Amino acid sequence: MRAIGGLWRWRHNPLRRATDLAEAWLALTALLLILLAAPLIGLLIGGVAQDALQQAVRDQREARHLVTATVVKKLSRSPLEPDPETASAREARSRVEADWTGPDGTEQHGKVLANLKSPHPGDHFTLWTDGQGRITARPLDTATATTHAVLAGFGATVLSAGFVEGCRRLIVWRMVRRRYARWDQAWDRAGPDWGRTGTGS
Repeated sequence: MRAIGGLWRWRHNPLRRATDLAEAWLALTALLLILLAAPLIGLLIGGVAQDALQQAVRDQREARHLVTATVVKKLSRSPLEPDPETASAREARSRVEADWTGPDGTEQHGKVLANLKSPHPGDHFTLWTDGQGRITARPLDTATATTHAVLAGFGATVLSAGFVEGCRRLIVWRMVRRRYARWDQAWDRAGPDWGRTGTGS
């Protein structure tokens, strides 16, 4: 709104300089870009990110499989693992040796983290594997993918607005420097005549 007020103020003002009007137009242009173009860029980036992430969700769901593993024995707790007494249900995991069968029918054996608070030999738990039975991370879920896409769009909007405002400030800074340079030249031309009679000062 300051940009619009600035344009109106300089419209018929006899003290208006060309740079004043240029600054006002620049401020109005930057305001419109921030209000219209930046959100549009964020929307486009968010849409592209959403498409890519949802495709990743579909690909991971096809490539990763939930299998049932059987505890062979419990392993000693790593110092990096959360304390089972203080860990939440989501964090309660134990290191075990386990057997499982991969989706391709291969028998697998290894050290894994089981989502069991106190595992005993013969206990069953689930884990994610790839098509050959190798342990992999849980596939990305739709809600998380959407959240990442929204954050990407919001970030693109903020960066675009910041870029526009940064460009506006840089242009105004250069205009002000030029204005001061012209003032210095005008003072230098007028300076030698100061105080002399008949010079109009």
